[in-house]
Amino acid sequence: MAARARLSGWWPALRNLALILIAWEIAGRLQLVASGALPAPSVVLIRFVADWGDYPNHIFATVYGAGAGFLIGNLIAVVAGMLFALFPLTSRVARGLNIAIFALPPIAISPILVLTLTDMTPRVVLAAIGCYFVTMTATVVGLTQVDARSVDLVRAYGGGKWTILKLVQWRSALPAILSGLRVAAPNAVLGSILAEFGGGGRWGLGVYLLGSLGRAEPDRLWGIGLIATLIAALAYGLFAVIANSITRSAQAVTVPTSVLRSDEAEKVRPPWQRLALVAASVALPLALWWLLLALLHVPAMIAKTPPGLFDYLFLLPSAPVAQEKLLAALAQTLPMTFIGMAAGLGLAFALALCSQIWPAVVRAFMPVALVTQTMPLVALTPLLVLLLGRGPAVILWIIISVTFFPAFVTMAQGLLMVPRVALDVPKAYGAGIFKQLRLVSIPSSLPYLFAATRLTAPRALLGVMIAEWLATGTGLGNLLNQSRGYLDYGMIWAVAVVSVLLSVLFYQAVVVIERRVLGRLGMASTE
Repeated sequence: MAARARLSGWWPALRNLALILIAWEIAGRLQLVASGALPAPSVVLIRFVADWGDYPNHIFATVYGAGAGFLIGNLIAVVAGMLFALFPLTSRVARGLNIAIFALPPIAISPILVLTLTDMTPRVVLAAIGCYFVTMTATVVGLTQVDARSVDLVRAYGGGKWTILKLVQWRSALPAILSGLRVAAPNAVLGSILAEFGGGGRWGLGVYLLGSLGRAEPDRLWGIGLIATLIAALAYGLFAVIANSITRSAQAVTVPTSVLRSDEAEKVRPPWQRLALVAASVALPLALWWLLLALLHVPAMIAKTPPGLFDYLFLLPSAPVAQEKLLAALAQTLPMTFIGMAAGLGLAFALALCSQIWPAVVRAFMPVALVTQTMPLVALTPLLVLLLGRGPAVILWIIISVTFFPAFVTMAQGLLMVPRVALDVPKAYGAGIFKQLRLVSIPSSLPYLFAATRLTAPRALLGVMIAEWLATGTGLGNLLNQSRGYLDYGMIWAVAVVSVLLSVLFYQAVVVIERRVLGRLGMASTE
């Protein structure tokens, strides 16, 4: 009976997957999409078998970088999460660094890592960065959201902070940490492939994909992209199975969307202490930037410290030219970022509402959404170029594909958490489902709508820059790629820093708007 129940639960997804493959096969055989840019799955499989001799070394290199980065990044994340949960003041000091890591477009620092590090290290570092934030936040959430009665019981028997951590907090945090690892695993694969795109080494799926772009062989590109997706999906599924076996829960994970709430004591600190904490939060990322360059002994021609970058952009004779290039690229990147982010959020919001009105339609759509979530962005981009060309349309589709799923999951969670008691009042007066959504569900889930916006802003900029690098030849992504070819190290650093600052600015702007709007409504922020 149990096996039959599990099979019945999987049947809709398997049925939908089979229908998608059949439709794909027909469209590919008849060349209905972009004159053969969408080859049939059977053709992709045949080409994959023919090219199999190329794959093992590329797969091993990517998995090695992603695996090492996954272990290192998550170890640092769990230790940092413990530190922030046990000593909340440290989370306030590290807030600037955490926001910068969260908002960091990996493609912006990939060339810098390749220039300053050697061998497989750039892949490992970028994979670790991709894992850190989500696991760190999951650890903090798990360690801080514990049963107060259990804590009081341990204290009553003389237990201190470390005893509470071992007996209560760790057990409470395990499901949250496993959920964080589930999300971090595909991020590690994406980080490794992005480092390969930056020029890191001879082997790797990113190297293989980049070398295959100009050969007019869509079947090979689809094969590489699907293998990268399969690796990311297997990594996600592995930790889903582990989480299910340990916690007996297969509940879907929501990407953590806050950067750590400030300690309640923050409200009663004197102004000079709050100012000192803000200064420390801003100074910490700059100090680490300076320290890492000094420890790595990077040549001055390649490395740019904060003062060196300031000279490049404002004091050197070539500064006006550098400023002109940077502003021109920004003028191309920013409009597409805002338009794509609005489209992705709009689609996510519409589908989240549909999940309340027509749940069966959303369940049918979810297999496609899950594929776009697990497929590494750099593997998805060349495939969309084959289908859509190299114009603005490909940028919009890439942004939508990377922003839609996490925003949808967050918004849907907010709608599900609306108390049923709150819905009973409009129901008692005969309100239909649409009126219930308008009067109760949407206003009650506003904190999750803002959380989704914070989550998608950095991802939107990442999507635009990857599309510009690989497809359109415009904007910050193209400027970064050109600067790498021209060995213009100052511009590489400038684009990287400006990209991070833009992402942080987007994030903080949403936070300010969120606090004002929710404050007027008397609601609590999730940030």
